[in-house]
Amino acid sequence: MDLFVFSTISLLQQVISIRKNGLFLKIKYLIFSLFITIFYQLNIFALEHNNNLIDDNMKKESELKIIRILSKGYIKFFFISAAATILKVSASFAVPQVIRFTVDHIIDDYPLNYIQLVMNTINNIGGIEFLKENLWLLTFFILVLAVITGVSDYIGKITLAKGTEGIIKNIRDKLFEHIQKLPYSWHIKNQTGDIIQRSTSDVEVVRNFISTQLVEIFRVIMLVIISLILMFSMNFHLTAAVLVFIPVVVLYSTIFYGILTKKFLVADEAEGKLFTAIQENLTGVRVVRAFGREKHEIEKFTERNNTFSELWVKLGYQLGYYWGIGDLVTGVLLMVIVVYGTIFAINDRITLGEFLAFASYTVMISWPLRSFGRILSELSKAKVSLKRICEILKEPVEDDSPDSVTPDILKDIEFKNVTFKYDGETEVLKNVSFTIKAGSTFAILGGTGSGKTTLMYLLNRLYDLPDHMGCITIGGVSIKNIKREHLRKNIGMVLQEPFLFSRTIKENIAIVEPDTSLDEIKKAASIAQIDESIEEFSKGYDTIVGERGVTLSGGQKQRVAIARMLLQKTPIMVFDDSLSAVDADTDAKIRSSLIKSKGSSTIIIISHRITTLMEADTILVLDKGEVSDIGTHEELINRDGIYKDIFNVQMNLSEDIE
Repeated sequence: MDLFVFSTISLLQQVISIRKNGLFLKIKYLIFSLFITIFYQLNIFALEHNNNLIDDNMKKESELKIIRILSKGYIKFFFISAAATILKVSASFAVPQVIRFTVDHIIDDYPLNYIQLVMNTINNIGGIEFLKENLWLLTFFILVLAVITGVSDYIGKITLAKGTEGIIKNIRDKLFEHIQKLPYSWHIKNQTGDIIQRSTSDVEVVRNFISTQLVEIFRVIMLVIISLILMFSMNFHLTAAVLVFIPVVVLYSTIFYGILTKKFLVADEAEGKLFTAIQENLTGVRVVRAFGREKHEIEKFTERNNTFSELWVKLGYQLGYYWGIGDLVTGVLLMVIVVYGTIFAINDRITLGEFLAFASYTVMISWPLRSFGRILSELSKAKVSLKRICEILKEPVEDDSPDSVTPDILKDIEFKNVTFKYDGETEVLKNVSFTIKAGSTFAILGGTGSGKTTLMYLLNRLYDLPDHMGCITIGGVSIKNIKREHLRKNIGMVLQEPFLFSRTIKENIAIVEPDTSLDEIKKAASIAQIDESIEEFSKGYDTIVGERGVTLSGGQKQRVAIARMLLQKTPIMVFDDSLSAVDADTDAKIRSSLIKSKGSSTIIIISHRITTLMEADTILVLDKGEVSDIGTHEELINRDGIYKDIFNVQMNLSEDIE
């Protein structure tokens, strides 16, 4: 910096020395030195202002409240960063004033006219003559300002980083925790790819916004206001010329901001659909390969990818238009200042030092204006991302009533006049009533869409039964008054399509009880009739099952899930068509082992296979959401009805196969 300052001073000395030699030379050297200053300042600010501003308009009250809560404990870091920013800006303001002082009073011998504090300081140093003989002092002072700028910038950035990462960690933690507590119905309605995008990409956009803009906006506002004040103090008319351009840029940017925000929202939603396509394909890779659907999946992905790319191309056009016009406006501003400033300097309406300082402050203002398009593009993305994150955080979570209890679950289960609709549409269950005795084996038979699984979803409170649509009790206590966590921990469920994690077989079985010994794991696997299959693998229980258990067959996954549930030793065990993928012989062995090992637990079996249900203490027959019949196997086959018809069909089919 000192080299630049004194090279500029040298040029100005030449300008002053040839003032009497004519107007042409005076203008030539003045403009030349001015453009050196502008070029230098532009490069400095280009390095320092590669971050973007935020607009307070992006913050809605609810979103602000969420951010305020999540930023608790980290606000202090932003105050420290702001203080460092103030120091940095103050040092940067001082440099043009040093240049002004040097040009006007060291080189051009203009009389001093400063506040008393400055005058006393100059006199204490030794006065103007002393400074003329010791220009290195001014160099040293500028060096000190550079050190202050660098140190304050360093402190500001590290404190900002600590504050930012702390807040973003809180956002990630809160977002993940909130998603875990959202109702099952919410997960059904929302695509996994979109949820993943909001939890990753959108959070990253917000992180970039906080880390680069939160203190930067404070710095820029301070820079613009103080610059304008100093510019007014030096020359009113030139400052008025600068102010003419500001409303134009603000109005134009506001209009553009509204357009850009909407386009970014559409692009973000398209990205979510793209993520969903990728996630679905990778999850269902076995089905895709089995049915030769690779070409169809590629076409579906290409279509969504083309849509996403086209949206960003259109955004690029919009940004290009704006940046081009923004550069034109700031270029005109600088031209106006150069022309009028030159005229004023020639006519001695402004000193050369003031002109150089004014030019520096003009650049300080023009750079944010010049980069406003880029600033707004980043702002729009941050606004959209924050809105999408807050949409999840504002979703109501599952909660328990204040008087929730944790009763003994090994009691009679009673469904009383239960009626249920998904999303308020067609009734899935219609006035269903029955009782499951504690410790008994209860079976449910019914066709597809008869409401069998819905009964278990309601029992486990994956869906809450609306008021006035019946009641479900355990031991006479409504399940609405039982804590969800207590209820779900005491109801073990094995679904038709169980989910396995991409871990070892041992870890998948022991996931409900991580401290379980290998012997207990093997015992559960033996009851589930999966132990022999596991031992056949080269790594046995340490075999990685792959994502969603892709390396295992359907029957093997079901039996691993059964073993997992048996480790819970829950008082209620639900098997929701979870034996559909095993053969009849394995089915019989599993049921026999379950009866022997169940202890006092209540077992609920849902199946289409009569042989799986026939040994149950009670069998419920559902038809189109209504109770068609109920009784033991012997009672049901001895009276006309759906159960008898299905039994006859399945028995005849079995005989034909044999």
